[in-house]
Amino acid sequence: MEKLELLRNELTNKFNGKYISLYNINMYAGLKECYNDTPLTAKAKATANLFRIHKKIVYENDIILGSVGGKYAKDINEYELKQASNVVNNFGVNTFNTNKDHFAPDYEYVLIKGVGGMIADIDSSLEKHKDDSDKVEFLTACKITLSGFSDMIKDYANEARRMGKMLEAKVCDNISFDAPKTFREALQLVWLCHISFSYEDRGAMALGRMDQYLYPFYKKDVDKNITKEQVCELLSCTLLKLVEGKYLSEIDTVNICIGGTKKDGTDAVNELSYLILEAVKNCKVCGPNLSARVGETTPDEFYDKSLEVIGTGIGYPALMNNEVNIKALSRYGYDLEDCNDFCMVGCVENFLPGKQPAWSDGRFNSPKYLGYALNNGVCMLNGIQEGIITGDVDTFDTMDKFLEAFKKQLAAGADKYVAFFNNENARYNYRMYSQPYLSCFVPSCIERGLDIRCGGTKYPSVHGVCAMGIATVADSLAAIEKIVYDEKILTLFELRDIIKNNFEGREDIRKKLLNAPKYGNNLEFVDKYAKWFVEVHDEIFFNKRTPDGGRFYIGIASNTANINMGLEVPATPDGRKSQTPLSDAASAMRGMDKDGLTSLLTSLSKPDYSKSALGTVVNVKLSNTIFEDISKRNILREVIKIYFKNGGQEIQTNCVSREMLIDAKKHPENYADLVVRVSGFSAFYTTLSEMVQDDILERLEHK
Repeated sequence: MEKLELLRNELTNKFNGKYISLYNINMYAGLKECYNDTPLTAKAKATANLFRIHKKIVYENDIILGSVGGKYAKDINEYELKQASNVVNNFGVNTFNTNKDHFAPDYEYVLIKGVGGMIADIDSSLEKHKDDSDKVEFLTACKITLSGFSDMIKDYANEARRMGKMLEAKVCDNISFDAPKTFREALQLVWLCHISFSYEDRGAMALGRMDQYLYPFYKKDVDKNITKEQVCELLSCTLLKLVEGKYLSEIDTVNICIGGTKKDGTDAVNELSYLILEAVKNCKVCGPNLSARVGETTPDEFYDKSLEVIGTGIGYPALMNNEVNIKALSRYGYDLEDCNDFCMVGCVENFLPGKQPAWSDGRFNSPKYLGYALNNGVCMLNGIQEGIITGDVDTFDTMDKFLEAFKKQLAAGADKYVAFFNNENARYNYRMYSQPYLSCFVPSCIERGLDIRCGGTKYPSVHGVCAMGIATVADSLAAIEKIVYDEKILTLFELRDIIKNNFEGREDIRKKLLNAPKYGNNLEFVDKYAKWFVEVHDEIFFNKRTPDGGRFYIGIASNTANINMGLEVPATPDGRKSQTPLSDAASAMRGMDKDGLTSLLTSLSKPDYSKSALGTVVNVKLSNTIFEDISKRNILREVIKIYFKNGGQEIQTNCVSREMLIDAKKHPENYADLVVRVSGFSAFYTTLSEMVQDDILERLEHK
């Protein structure tokens, strides 16, 4: 892998200092020539111009071309930047909540058709819809952007030729219009598509099921025109550039999905699945965000290779339960072959590539509503009536009555959450905010002549609701049942006041609450409340609809928001102090999973995660000695298989020792390339905030 190391050195040394994005400047350069056009046409022309005018950076050791470096500059005139931003914003800018990014294109379609074939499909649709002026304008805008992308590919070819890189130039020439014929051409086209999204200022654009859509090209080429070693090198040198933005203060979360099942339901693991695993092992950086779908038909060899890669310390691939996720998606009426073809965008978010608008999601702070239930809807932190009136706690003479009050508070919170999201989206004129370039990567958009957000996709939009703090809630409910209703040590009214005062002067009660049963130890007394948590959140969100008639998925995930969201939550009955971090995603509370890994995973598999179509995040910290010993790694494989058979939805692992993490905090200069799993993504440890570093440190290490 000589090329890989040479390229790594180039990337490390290319950019130094602070860089500013040129997106607004480059878009403005096109828009200022189009003031007499409609906003849709103007933005299409500006996007095409954006693809053409950015600097095409080609590294000496590039074998797959495409760099985000041309999007940045060190020195930008502040007045020009302000003027450019004003114009760009005036023409309308989409955001994450209006389905801008976090999207998986239909790369199978792109590779079969090529740029020229996609343009030909647009021409056919233009003829079909020639009497509909709106569709004609939209399709023309699509063609304008694709033509600009075609020119971008030609420009990369010219730059490679100028540098004497004739093979790379020929590959780009071949795919600038025609469909790819070789594995190298297919990978190059996919990568340049991905780079073009970055220039459009889109983030977390998934590369989807690379081992599936690239496999026909691999199968045709390998051993005839290319070796497995060369394929691995091409993949490694491509994926390494996913962290090029590290040196530009922009690290993107790019999800790649491997394994799982084919559209017909048969096992999908192939030789390319293993080569992608080997490539990310070679790179050993914090990206891509690799996800491995595993299930009943998955070979042990694929599990073993995945665990070997995880054991390097990079924390991925995340392992996803194939059967549970397909079952979860099937509840929403999608065709089975589409459910079988799911991938992930962003961290763990389930997505049907090329079949639905770009993803959006948000955080639902469930433990906050626990405080409302205890205080009749009044926030204990500010004294304001933020929740609904559900009754004074002294009226809750049974656990069931308290649970009912809590459920009502959660349901009222769900109503508010959905109203806020839908109201915000309703403010936008969808035609003004049309996305012709992104729509090119959805075949049905071209066929129907409709934008990706205006009925062009096979299925409507989806919004994910990340329900926070499952362990905080489960532990709190178990503590209430034990201390208040079973042992009657104090009343719920008394407990409420102790919590309101953040346990001041009542460490005796806090100790009893901390010693109550905790989620993650295979104790049904508390685990039943984790099951209740998932069931109730599914119930209160399942019938909600997005503005275009789509659905609200629930998921048990938090990213790192469990830290910030904790600032909104007073002390909780599990013994947690006021405004401290909540439990992380679907994991047990840090340090409370004391009965070992098998008990932990048994607890975490009990909720019905077929009701969690967004996905879940389970962070587990394991000793690196487990991965170094093949016999122990084999046992871990069997434990994970049982966890998934019992209903677990996802698991991801940190295996960097506590000692190393502590030393990295003290001497960050020695650990610039230390990668850890955070929550749904991996990152360079020394770049994380101290609170996030501590959150990882406090996770219990299972040996």
